[in-house]
Amino acid sequence: MIGKITGRLEHRAADHVLVDVQGVGYLVYCSERTLAALPGNGEVVALFTDLVVREDLMQLYGFTTLAEKEWHRLLTSVQGVGAKASLAILGTLGADGVGRAIALGDWSAVKAAKGVGPKIAQRVVLDLKDKAPGVMAMGGTVAQASGEAAAAVLQDVAAAPAPAPQNPSAQADALSALGNLGYSPSDAASAIAQAAGDDPDADTTALIRAALKLLAPKG
Repeated sequence: MIGKITGRLEHRAADHVLVDVQGVGYLVYCSERTLAALPGNGEVVALFTDLVVREDLMQLYGFTTLAEKEWHRLLTSVQGVGAKASLAILGTLGADGVGRAIALGDWSAVKAAKGVGPKIAQRVVLDLKDKAPGVMAMGGTVAQASGEAAAAVLQDVAAAPAPAPQNPSAQADALSALGNLGYSPSDAASAIAQAAGDDPDADTTALIRAALKLLAPKG
């Protein structure tokens, strides 16, 4: 299994990139959102990957975060959702957006992805709602998980510095905090998803405060 690759971006197409890893070129299929976030040709790129092997097919799919990769794995486990539909959903909503939509039961947001009909969108929400909290709690980018081994590869393929690590997502930290306060994963995920939708730029503290207000008994 190829779980991650780091190399030089040689070519960019509409739905995939070609990454040169020490002389070996890998075709990696990505969502539109992931493609837009990648550096230019000739620059160093690092991607988490998922290898799909069938009798007549072998394709590699790339993601900038572990959460995006995990959502792809879960989305393709839903009946009727193939890799193309999964990338369309991730490209439209992003990993955080998929988590919010599923946690809130908002199948219409999932349906906004190209080629995804209402029945499939509803099935995605129903099948994955209980799994949303676990994926939302995953933080970190590919740069954080690379470690010393990836740094060594980067030195081999290019002199350009590795991307600066980013902090784990505020949603993941807020979800963990609410879990520590005793809220159920599903209730916490739904509240955080709503709070993040109301204020996409909210930090961890703001998300926790907003979620607590949403979770407070009414009346």
